Amino acid sequence: MTPDWQLPPGVDRGLWDYLHSREMVDGYDAQMAASPLAATDIDFCEKHFPQPGRLVDLGCGTGRLAHHFSRRGCECVGVDLSEAMLARAKQTPSNITWLQANLVDVDLPTASFDYAASLFSTLGMVRDPALRRAVVANAYRILKPGGRFVVHVHHRWFHRLGWRKVLSGDLRMPQAYGGAPLTIHHFTQREILSLLTGVGFTIREVLPLMLNEKPATMPWRVYGFLIAVDKP
Repeated sequence: MTPDWQLPPGVDRGLWDYLHSREMVDGYDAQMAASPLAATDIDFCEKHFPQPGRLVDLGCGTGRLAHHFSRRGCECVGVDLSEAMLARAKQTPSNITWLQANLVDVDLPTASFDYAASLFSTLGMVRDPALRRAVVANAYRILKPGGRFVVHVHHRWFHRLGWRKVLSGDLRMPQAYGGAPLTIHHFTQREILSLLTGVGFTIREVLPLMLNEKPATMPWRVYGFLIAVDKP
């Protein structure tokens, strides 16, 4: 077993166990198919990636976003740290480029993509605020001027989480697949927008994600955000 001190930057034991769980990978596509968010974020990306172009999916999992946009004429690159996830992604024939790499320091050419995405709270799985900023800054770097980035994060003040659990923003939860608890950072809206604009992005759209009520009168029912930003 890889000792903790040898884990990649931004990766703790819980995330490492999650990425290396065969049971998780085997059930991942079914989990995505059953999730309303998986349909909502595809629709959101279709709105903000309207024309074919070069697209990089940062934290691609088994490739659902890359496969979808490849069929729509995009030239896609899928990046993930999990070898097992990428092996599953490659089982679907495509011309997609798959890259096993850490999002904190993934080495892709500067100003080489029209679109980038990081969905399903991938950014929140990165430990340490400075390293989350490095992921966002790297997305900015690899986009062309005028390029667009779509990111999904969980909301810190979602009422079902309970106040004590989210005072730091880091919520630890037991894994359904065994292993150490998985920690996901939950953002305030101000925090994620400040992170994005702090590296140079301009905000295009913020979509609050609701279980039931509309966000205008009950913001505590927002459980996450899909955000589209542009590189000037």
